[in-house]
Amino acid sequence: MVILYEVHENLYVNMTNRCPCACTFCLRQTRDEMNHSGSLWLEREPSVEEVIAEFDKFDMTKYKELVFCGFGEPTQRLEDLLKVAAYAKEKFHISIRVNTNGLSDLLYDKDTAPMYEGLVDTISISLNTPDREEYLKLTRSKFGIISHDAMLRFAGNVSRYVPHVILSTVATTITEKEEAQCRAICEKLGVTYRIRPFEDS
Repeated sequence: MVILYEVHENLYVNMTNRCPCACTFCLRQTRDEMNHSGSLWLEREPSVEEVIAEFDKFDMTKYKELVFCGFGEPTQRLEDLLKVAAYAKEKFHISIRVNTNGLSDLLYDKDTAPMYEGLVDTISISLNTPDREEYLKLTRSKFGIISHDAMLRFAGNVSRYVPHVILSTVATTITEKEEAQCRAICEKLGVTYRIRPFEDS
């Protein structure tokens, strides 16, 4: 199984294939791997110990960031993710990023933002669109129409515990007017807005 894989100057962690969304644009619908990683479809979810053991196969001094992002929503295993992050931060002194849909509060029915404190340096959340109805059409979240508001609430809350919080949209997928609306949302929340290139990792 491919648990860790390289993209550019970062090392990515693939711990689950589960996700509460079925996004219309999800890359895993059209490919099995990223950056010649080998298939990111897991035979089973690796244990925390198995993930940690994988670090021995890599020169950890090479990487700028350890990124939790694979063929699934990493916060589906939030407690395990944070255990791995704690280990990596203590042993390798590496910056930790979590790429997420921002729905962990709905996954666990509680405010999860404080859990990231001291362990995660950057949270990158897929904003996708400024409109809650369009968001649901795009993400097909199992939580329904409340998903967009929950994601924004999480972004604002987690910015109190994590140094860098980014909300992103993909270039060419929404209008300039919508991008301006997204920028305004981010300014109100006190987080960074990023327009990322199409199919960027």
